[in-house]
Amino acid sequence: MKHTFIAILLLFVTGSVFAQDSSSPYYGFRLGLTAHPTIGWVKPQVGKSNGVALGFSYGLMGDFNFAENYSFATGLTITTINGKSTQIITEETTPPTQIPYELKYKLQYIEVPLTVKLKTVKINDIRWYGQFGLSNDFNIGAKQDADAAGKSSSRDENISKTIKLYRAGLILGAGAEFDLSGNASIAAGLTYNNGFTDITTDKNNNIRNHYLGFNFGVFF
Repeated sequence: MKHTFIAILLLFVTGSVFAQDSSSPYYGFRLGLTAHPTIGWVKPQVGKSNGVALGFSYGLMGDFNFAENYSFATGLTITTINGKSTQIITEETTPPTQIPYELKYKLQYIEVPLTVKLKTVKINDIRWYGQFGLSNDFNIGAKQDADAAGKSSSRDENISKTIKLYRAGLILGAGAEFDLSGNASIAAGLTYNNGFTDITTDKNNNIRNHYLGFNFGVFF
């Protein structure tokens, strides 16, 4: 994991150096910083979703512009995906008892999106874009709050052993880039990240998580 992180970071830095020779802000490689809130939720196969929870994402974003209106967009962010659910948990008593638990998942990932960004021509220093691609997420932290009637509550319980390392998702996004001066611009938009892999090791339940991101970033 450490070697993968360093390799991706070096790719961004190298691309940024080569981008200095570009004569247009819409060709070559552009590197920027991003930070934005997320609204996450979970969908268990056994149980039900029980509301949304706020998270946060921050890190690097990069556009490999291979034509004026087309880019390969990626990034390297630390993304928190939180969500709430109600699940029936069977406790090993005699006889076994089933108890409904209110759970809150607090999961943190290193996220590496691989997407294609389609841009319009510049209109009054603004370029609108649509984005589509794959989210590749690697879990680096997993905690959970649990509440049940007649039971003591738990907070920030470490559940890393029950959360899978890799998560994949489908990315759909749209937004706009606002030119400032030179190559600098501000990007703002909305991203829907639809997780399509099971995030837990529980063979009796399939749980997926999703989020909406209110994107904000600055390209340099």
